[in-house]
Amino acid sequence: MEKFSQLVAKDEKELLELIQQLKKEALNLRFQQSNGSLKNTARMRQIRREIAQINTAVAQKAAKSA
Repeated sequence: MEKFSQLVAKDEKELLELIQQLKKEALNLRFQQSNGSLKNTARMRQIRREIAQINTAVAQKAAKSA
């Protein structure tokens, strides 16, 4: 997990790609959870928080440019 200041330093394209990767990982974790093979349940919470932080950084960039 990156610090918020590092996320703000990235450009919007990189942030959107990172969101896509995290959403794919979240989907895979949901499948593992439904199968009963998920070992680290805390990772789902971490992913949700990371996505929220990235969305906040994207919104800040949009507010600055507008």
